[in-house]
Amino acid sequence: MAKIAWVTDSTAYLDEELKIHPDLYTIPLTVILDGEEYADGLDLTSKQLFGRLKELKSPPLTSQPSIGSFHSLYEKLAKNYDRIITVLISGKLSGTVSSSNQAAALVDIPVATFDSQILTYPMSALIKKGMELVSEGHSIESMLEQLEQIRNTGETYVLVGSLEQLHRGGRMTGLQFFLGSMLNVKPIISIENGALSVKEKIRGEKKAKEKILDYFRASYEQNQFKEVYILYGLHEDQAKEWEMKIQSQFPKVKIVSCPLGAVIGVHAGENTIGISWFNALK
Repeated sequence: MAKIAWVTDSTAYLDEELKIHPDLYTIPLTVILDGEEYADGLDLTSKQLFGRLKELKSPPLTSQPSIGSFHSLYEKLAKNYDRIITVLISGKLSGTVSSSNQAAALVDIPVATFDSQILTYPMSALIKKGMELVSEGHSIESMLEQLEQIRNTGETYVLVGSLEQLHRGGRMTGLQFFLGSMLNVKPIISIENGALSVKEKIRGEKKAKEKILDYFRASYEQNQFKEVYILYGLHEDQAKEWEMKIQSQFPKVKIVSCPLGAVIGVHAGENTIGISWFNALK
């Protein structure tokens, strides 16, 4: 049986099971604060980032891992593994997928780069499912096909804490930013095919949060998926509120709450709160 190395990037939120997994390797993205570079998750946590943002002289930046850093990791893994499966942040939000693909062309070991079309814990859920399918005896090709099918049923809705940061990072147009900031309109951002889009504009945060929970209820009633992921910037108490609300109404659903991490935090802001699930993950 082929020995497989799994690779992901630092925007994935790893729970204890994945943190200690002997065959999972993480490659960090970079956060640049006033010209100084920090390896995401290693040199800088999201909590430290939000503390620093208030003092910065210039806007924070992020950058994808280089082709060289992927190449170096893949060369190292080739000594002990037969195949590499790499599950990464959406290619429409970062060039990380592209870096991996280019590095894969330079090594002898077969590398399958899977674009999760998502970020944070939903990426980790896909990694876990992939590992489970392989351990059940599925071929790599069959496993990737099934992961793709699950990925394509994903729904993610987010209230972004800082429209200004999202706009400044090039993830949102000027008009959407202007509307949101001037009229107390809260755009509900969804992730469609790996890209950010405005699902709906709601006046007031409370109504916007309720609307997102309505999307969740409608999908759950139809699909009965087994788990949901609550994603937050800095303030865990906001996530806890949603957690309690969902748990009381849908006691069978497993809820995972996790911080978005420094790289996503740079673009989204500390008050960001979102919810994500895969309709086909049962």
